[in-house]
Amino acid sequence: MTTLTVGVLALQGAFYEHIQLLKKASAAKAQADKTPSAPAAQWEFIEVRTPQELERCDGLILPGGESTTISLVAARSNLLEPLRDFVKLHHKPTWGTCAGLILLAESANRTKKGGQELIGGLDVRVNRNHFGRQTESFQTLLDLPFLRSDTAEPAAPFPAVFIRAPVVEKILATPDDAQSNGDNTVTAPSRQAKDELAREAMGSRVEVLATLPGRAAKLASEGVDIRADKEAGDIIAVRQGNVFGTSFHPELTGDARIHSWWLDQVLEAVGKSRQAEQ
Repeated sequence: MTTLTVGVLALQGAFYEHIQLLKKASAAKAQADKTPSAPAAQWEFIEVRTPQELERCDGLILPGGESTTISLVAARSNLLEPLRDFVKLHHKPTWGTCAGLILLAESANRTKKGGQELIGGLDVRVNRNHFGRQTESFQTLLDLPFLRSDTAEPAAPFPAVFIRAPVVEKILATPDDAQSNGDNTVTAPSRQAKDELAREAMGSRVEVLATLPGRAAKLASEGVDIRADKEAGDIIAVRQGNVFGTSFHPELTGDARIHSWWLDQVLEAVGKSRQAEQ
């Protein structure tokens, strides 16, 4: 039986909620996988606050919260470089929600004065607090094609929660794309040859897994000029190789489907890694 450890960065934010949904997802998997030909994987979920705890992990979640605070505490805890190694050198599965997405981006706009440290790993530039203040938070039902079953039937809509959420405003083709004319743009540190090797293993392109529809159509109906490249909606979920990011907070719902899907990604990635080592 395969034993896998998934950590949730527990420096600030909704780490407890992620742990609970991971447990719910793994319990459902264990129930579904009880067949002689397909033994269930054994999962361990831990809170990560030290480099030693991070070393134990086969996969990691960066929770929603306050990205500047998380990066500051990570720096004081000597976790920033180990986190970058985890994502960019060891290529382990990593998922960031809301603040976690900001930290995993190679570039971020509208950071607080003095900027903040980024981990990087996703070749995107994010716009922090794209949807405004906390009072403008909202919940909406999303069509998430990656949650569809093998039968190709549409998945039930997912109840996505947006709280001071970022969006991916640009997919980066070159390192120069990380820069912006916006205020207080920060970029993840480049690490020369190490990053080059990491990017090769992580995959060459960013996949857009979900967008938030309707905003452009609403503006157009009100007679507002819209940009053609915005008509598809705001990008709110992306994946690049081992790294996955969502603008919204699946951990603040009772729906464990994305956590279940991501555990499958972890299991697949670990399987490929162990095969390559043999």
